[in-house]
Amino acid sequence: MKKFRSVDDVLNFAIGREIEAHDFYVELAAWAERPEVSETFEDFANEELRHKEKLEAIKAGNFTLRDEQVGTLNIADSLEAAGPQANLTYAQALVLAMQREKSAFKLYTRLASIFRDREIKDILSKLAREEARHKLQLEIEYDLATF
Repeated sequence: MKKFRSVDDVLNFAIGREIEAHDFYVELAAWAERPEVSETFEDFANEELRHKEKLEAIKAGNFTLRDEQVGTLNIADSLEAAGPQANLTYAQALVLAMQREKSAFKLYTRLASIFRDREIKDILSKLAREEARHKLQLEIEYDLATF
């Protein structure tokens, strides 16, 4: 497991994860067959860049993460994701994205549980809630697209 020695280490790790998420959504957008689906994933990619910018602002001392509870529709918990591949349906791509956000939530939650440093624990917990918020957005989109 990655060793974090400071808040900056945690923030650098999270910034890297946001860059990975951006690249993931750009790839999903490229796989999309319909322009509106591609546009949706491009929007998610841009949101990940905004999150990266937020984290960089936190690192510079110019921003704080919100501390609020996030709900869930539990859709990601009941669906199996297909692997990344060309010609995914919109619903399959949303499930893949939900699973990715769910994994990020679990990662930050697990990391928060092992740290004693209150500041690091707090930032990791807030990052976990940000990922839960992303997952909820995707669950809502999936619900609207499939029902």
